[in-house]
Formats: sequence, structure tokens, C-alpha cells
Amino acid sequence: MSTHNGTSSPDQKDRDLDQYRTDASGQPLTTNAGVKVNDTNNSLKAGIRGGTLLEDFLLREKINHFDHERIPERIVHARGSAAHGIFELYEAIPQYTKASIFNDTSRKTPVFTRFSTVAGSKGSTDLARDVHGFAVKFYTEEGIWDLVGNNMPIFFIQDAMKFPDLIHSVKPEPDREIPQAASAHDTFYDFLSLTPEALHNHIWLMSDRGIPRSLRMMEGFGIHTFRMINQEGKAHFVRYHWKPLLGVRSVVWDEAVKISGADSDFHRRDLWDAIDAGQYPEWELGLQIIPEEDEHKFPFDLLDATKLIPEDMVPVKIVGKMTLNRNPDNFFAETEQVAFLPDHLVPGLDFSNDPLLQGRLFSYRDTQLSRLGSVNFEQIPINKSIAPMHNNERDGHMQMAIPKGKTAYFPNTLGGGCPYLTKLAEGGYESFTERIDGHKIRARSESFVDYYSQPALFYRSLTDWEQAHTVDAYTFELGKVNYPHIQKRMLYQISQIDEDLARQVAEGLGLEVPTSVDGPVNQAIGADADVEKMQPGKKKIYLDESPALSESYIKTDTIATRQIAVLAADGFDADAFLPMHEALKAENAMVKIVAPHGGTITCSQGHEHKVAAAIMTTESVLFDAVYIAGGQSSVDALLKKAKFKKFVDEAFMHCKAIATDGEGVQLLDATHVGEYKNDDKAVFVNGTPQDFIDAVAQHRNYARMEVAKMVPA
Repeated sequence: MSTHNGTSSPDQKDRDLDQYRTDASGQPLTTNAGVKVNDTNNSLKAGIRGGTLLEDFLLREKINHFDHERIPERIVHARGSAAHGIFELYEAIPQYTKASIFNDTSRKTPVFTRFSTVAGSKGSTDLARDVHGFAVKFYTEEGIWDLVGNNMPIFFIQDAMKFPDLIHSVKPEPDREIPQAASAHDTFYDFLSLTPEALHNHIWLMSDRGIPRSLRMMEGFGIHTFRMINQEGKAHFVRYHWKPLLGVRSVVWDEAVKISGADSDFHRRDLWDAIDAGQYPEWELGLQIIPEEDEHKFPFDLLDATKLIPEDMVPVKIVGKMTLNRNPDNFFAETEQVAFLPDHLVPGLDFSNDPLLQGRLFSYRDTQLSRLGSVNFEQIPINKSIAPMHNNERDGHMQMAIPKGKTAYFPNTLGGGCPYLTKLAEGGYESFTERIDGHKIRARSESFVDYYSQPALFYRSLTDWEQAHTVDAYTFELGKVNYPHIQKRMLYQISQIDEDLARQVAEGLGLEVPTSVDGPVNQAIGADADVEKMQPGKKKIYLDESPALSESYIKTDTIATRQIAVLAADGFDADAFLPMHEALKAENAMVKIVAPHGGTITCSQGHEHKVAAAIMTTESVLFDAVYIAGGQSSVDALLKKAKFKKFVDEAFMHCKAIATDGEGVQLLDATHVGEYKNDDKAVFVNGTPQDFIDAVAQHRNYARMEVAKMVPA
């Protein structure tokens, strides 16, 4: 049966597809071979806190299928930007590790660092609220070391078995393929409300950390507990931190929304332009080092990737610095084809039994095989080690080496026994000889069950303005959820973190905070698990607050690379502008004239000045601060364009520093700023350049939120 245009009728089409349709309603979970599954939340381990076993066919099937869902774009971290650079060691630490990268201060180790968002596709906006990837490839003389982390020190889940579920929940909903690069939708919060282990990473995402001002202004973290091993074979646990010398800065949500429309490549452009201008971003590498004998001395489990180690308990030891100083020559060949693997280690570095890390060791290599199409992906130039590579692996798709000789096996005599094995004392890799004594088990350690203490500590440690932004983020996200039972369950979970936080979010939603919910709070457990035993208890308070968790902790007085908009037109007052311009340039700020039109404008001294952007082609959200030039003819021209008033109002609303000289105050008085200009600590009328510079260095005057009552989060 066909319709008049020759296509199949809906009825015929439906009958043809019936055999392919599946409906899981009322059905048990099975493997692809039809075997019923009783636990899809925990990998098979050698003891309750032991390493994950290779024989876990449930884990391998689930992760393997997930890794191959997309080609060739990355399934997660698809939207990325990257740069080349160097790592320099400040001091040798042989007492902790024999890794040469941590013992030779004369080296400048090449690195390639890729930043990314997690949930969106390759073409999504930079300013989506998201966790941001922070992956560093070290090209050491002993081989490749990949430190693959995020801009948040913890992750959403405790066991890699749950990763496909997490990403499936946050990706566009499969029936309608929306929303793109957004967590504010039903399926994500359905999953999250049933999985309290994810609440800690989620509150970081709801804070300003989820919308950074720049990739150059993010912290980076290795997330997991790793090991360092010294020459004597003694091991220490270690967590890795990247501390940006530009400080940790974010935009507010209203800016993020508008930047996504005005310049969806905002972060990518910012990184490229800074390096191109010679303003190289820098991060110091810090280590939290814990003796093996102290493993169980903390009120949380070191193997739990949803827990951080507060710096108040274990200080961060700064050992070196990374500088990114060269942009890629070709985006595809480098940024797109780079392959990071957590199992890329060098002698002196090793893993722990963190079950999330253990699963990543399998997943990343499997993903690269799918995405780059060949087992030879490590021969691609951006992935190639600077240390010589010799082994008996042969052939395969896109083999780029031309191995000589008769043998491709070991042991051999025909090849002279080569490539030969390296003794441990001469640099051979050695895994830590950890004693493992336990039953094979598919379960979660009870020491992982504390889900509320650390997100509560994080929230208590935020400044007032960070807390206000977090409240608004939760309110926005849950306002996009269409199912009341999911909203209520989330409000209950939030109330276990902080009652006042939950109350404020509930008020924004027009709901009450429930005092209980139906069914178990934690459903990320196996079918045969002891449900009561795996339910979270009340939050513990082992620190009142931890200042390092706030963005305000890393202090910096630099305004290097800050974008300063100069609002000016023909006839602007050069006598006042030039000292301001020189002072800003001396601090390496990026000073850009925004005028009524493109091309050039002429100042009061008769000189022409290049216009960076016509007012109709740019937005206030793309700049960090605003300077309004004086000169009556210039100000008259600005007042004729309504968008200049909007530009100033938005800069004020987003708590940015604003300065003006002479007649420029007339533009201030034509906006909301006029009412507050005499009392605001970041608004300067005929002030000194240094006052303005100091205010820009503070990033934002968030006290304005209380005074003006007009700043959206």
C-alpha cells in the first residue's frame, strides 16, 4: 500500500518496523546475550575495596557499548580547545617518587593541554553550564604521562559502571534529541534525584565553577587518588591540583546566556588570542601527598572519587609550573586527534583501587580505538612519545611505522633477543606490589555511603554571592523539570545538604520542601543489596568551612588580558584617555574602542584611532570592564545610540568596574548607574587609572548585588 506520492503509508511503515521495536516496561535488565542482571551499579572487585577484575563481562559489555555509541566525535568532552606548552619543576621530590619528571629541575617538559565541556556536541556553545575537562599530556623522556581531569576535584559517580547511565541521563533525551549541552531537563534530574553520590559534583556544577570566565582562569584536578612510588619502593597516595596564576574567575548566568548568542566560541577565542598576544596562561602544579599508613585516618574514603581532601587537612604542595605558549597549527590534526589515556604512566607513578579510575583505564583506550579507527592511534604525531618506541605489535589499520627485522615475538634469538626487557633498576615500569586479600564481589564499600557531608561543606565555604548564584542555578535547573515528583525528590536531597538552600530553591519554584520521599533515597545499588545499609546517613561536620573551596581563595592582582571596552566617538577627550590607556596597557590589559561605527574615530588631538567594534556588532558581556571617554561631541554621539546605555547598564548589572572622565558622566546619568555612582566602590568618575585597575583586578564588585538589587545570577 502506497500513498499518492509513492511513499509508504504510516500504517505500512509501522508494520515494517514492529519487529525492531523494544519496550522495557515491566521487563528485567539483561545483557545483550539475554542474561538477567542483578547489579548494574557496581563493578566486580577483588574485595570490597579491591581492584576491578578484568573478568567482569558485565562491566566490559556496558562500557564497551557506550564507548562506541558515537563516531568519530568524542562521546563526552567533544567541545574542546587546546594549546602546547612546557612544564618546569620547582623542586625535586625523590622522597615521594622516582619519576624523572619530578626529579630534574633543569628539564622543560613539553605538554599539550586540552580543555573541554562534557555534555555538549562538538558544535555546542562554550558557555554552557558544565563540568570542564582539563587534560594534560606530558611528553617525558621516559614516555607519555597523561593527567586527565576536570576543573572540579570530584566526579558524579563512584564506580565506572555507572558512567553510561550518568551520560545517557544528561545527553539530549533520545525521543526528541533535546536539550543540547544542558543538564536542566527531566532525565538528568530523574537520575540525579535517585543517585545521591552525584550531589557533591552537582553542587560544584551549580556554583560559579560551572561557568568559568576563561579556560585560563580555571583550576584543574586529577580527581582520583593516585600513587607515587620512590626508588625504595615506598608508596604515597597523591592527588593533583592545577592552580591558575590568573586566579579562578567566572561569569554570571545572565552573561553566560548572552555570550552564547554573541560569541559561542568565547572560551576558544579567548585562549587563542591570549597566547597569540604573548600573554601565556600559567598554572602551578600542586600535590596533596598522603602516606599509605594514613589511608584510613580520614572521615571519608580516599578511594571515593566523589570526595575531595580539604586543603585544611592535607595542604597542597606546589612543585612546578605549566605555561601554555603556542597555539596548534591545525585544529583537527592536534586538538581533535589528541588521545588522552589515564593508563599512560611513567615509572614512579601508579594507580589506586578507586573503582571509577579502574573503569576509566579500560574505557579510554577502548574509546580511542573507536574514535580514531585504529590500534595505531599512538603513532599520530600529536600522540607520539618523544621516547623511542619499540615493541612486537605489528600491522593494523593506518600503520605508520616501518618495523625492520624478521621477528615480532618475544623471546627470540633471530632478532638478538630484541626488543629486550629493561631491569627495574634501569627504568623498567613496576606496578606497586599491593597486597590484595578479598572475595570477588559486586558491591559498594559502606565507607562510600556518606553523600551529604562534603556538598554541605562546599556550600558553607562559599561567599554570600557564590551561595546566591548557586541558589539561582538550582532554581533555574529544577524549573525546567516537568515532573513534580522529580522536583520534590531533588528538593529533599538538597535539604539534606542545607535546609536554607533547599528553602530558597523551593520558594523560587513555588513548592514546599518535602520532609520525606517515597522509597529509598539511594537506588544506585544492586537488586540483592542491603537497601538500608546503603542509604546515606545525616551529614557530618568535620570542618566548619574550607576557604580553598571558594573562588575567592586564589588571590591575584593582575589584569593581564582583561578586556576593557572604551566607549568613544569622534572628538573624544584624548588628554584624559591617553593616561588611562597607557596605564591599562602597562598592565597588559586588552583595550578596545567601541564606537557608533567601525573603521576609525578621531580624538580631540586630531589623531585617528582604530575601532575594535561598532556598537551594533558587540555586547557588554564580552568585556570585563568599561571606560567612558569624555569630550562633549563624543558623549553626544553615544547618547544618540540607545545600545550604549544598555551596554553600560549591563556592565553595572554584572558587577563590573566602570570609569569615566569629564563629560562621560552624562552617559552614566542616563542609565541606572547614575543613581549609585557616588556610593559604588567600582564606579569611578574622574578617578585615577590605578583605582580603576585595582577594581578590575577584583573581577567583580559583588557587594553591588545588595545595593542595586538588580543582578541576575
